[in-house]
Amino acid sequence: MELVFPIEMLVFLFLIAIAAGAVDTLAGGGGLIALPALIISGIPPLTALGTNKLQSWAGTGTSTLMMLRYKKITLEEMLPTMLMAFIGSILGTISVQFIDNEKLSLIIPIVIFLILIYFVLTPKMSVHSSEPRLTESSYKKYIAPIIGFYDGMFGPGTGSFFTASGIALRGKNLIDATARAKALNFSTNVAAVIVFIYIGEVVWVVGLVMILGQFIGARVGSIFLININPSYLRVFVILLCTLMLLLHFQSS
Repeated sequence: MELVFPIEMLVFLFLIAIAAGAVDTLAGGGGLIALPALIISGIPPLTALGTNKLQSWAGTGTSTLMMLRYKKITLEEMLPTMLMAFIGSILGTISVQFIDNEKLSLIIPIVIFLILIYFVLTPKMSVHSSEPRLTESSYKKYIAPIIGFYDGMFGPGTGSFFTASGIALRGKNLIDATARAKALNFSTNVAAVIVFIYIGEVVWVVGLVMILGQFIGARVGSIFLININPSYLRVFVILLCTLMLLLHFQSS
């Protein structure tokens, strides 16, 4: 789908993509910044979802490469779980064509609130590693495809969900869980992009402009993630979740 956009709108969406890429790399939730901006710009909801996926894969791809470069993750450990998340996202993206997005959006504030409460009440667990409650095999078979399904079906907040589940279920510390979340989110974004491009629900001019912004934002966010004190990152996640809740209720 192609629409005509004034240069001012494209500049606005470019800046939004930079902010979304940086935020998504640090804590997840970049889609909660980018998706409303796309809808406000006049793009129909389903096409906005597709265009959001088109631009967001660049951010998660960039941050994944940075995590690999800094040896925070390895392809050997991540590929099996990424594949299951990919499959879940494919199924979710197909399903979204038959689901009322407005009803689905009611789930977002509930899950964000639970993530917020988790990080507020478990400061030590979120900063330091702990005993896993779920094996990697079980996480790969069940949790990764479920979150992947959500990402394909709707998406905003997926990075936060992967991070929180990595901490709560796999016992990862905050930095490691966030690094893993980047790779998993990249796989779900790529899966969704394939389907949305196939059905023609993307605005290419907007997507390409925002891809450039995502590259910039994700690179900046990755540098901060590698060097940031985990305690500060935890505070950032709490503040971001609070802001996302406020923005959601303000727009609803």
